[in-house]
Amino acid sequence: MRIIAYIIAGICILFGILFILGAFGPTGGGFAYILIGVILVLIAFGLIFWAGRQKQAQSAQNVTYKIDLPGDVQMDTLKCKACGGTLGPQDIQMVNGAPVVTCPYCHTTYQLTEEPKW
Repeated sequence: MRIIAYIIAGICILFGILFILGAFGPTGGGFAYILIGVILVLIAFGLIFWAGRQKQAQSAQNVTYKIDLPGDVQMDTLKCKACGGTLGPQDIQMVNGAPVVTCPYCHTTYQLTEEPKW
């Protein structure tokens, strides 16, 4: 709806200015053309104001990452780098596509990095 309102406002501004300019031409439309032009420009600014005040519907999206690991994988116990507390799977979250862990004891937050296998 907002895009349509902006397009209609642009058209109203264009025709409003044309009507105002047409009032001063050689055959001139006089005061009626100026009045129509001003009304069209006011309608356009009203539409722009209305469209700017409309909020787009934002829906929350929950993204679930499922990882398929090859073969049997042993999970090591994760420990906090700051306090040494034990971290569980509930302490790991995906933030902007990167795994981030938050320690439930000292509330330290850091990004998990994968160590090279060699």
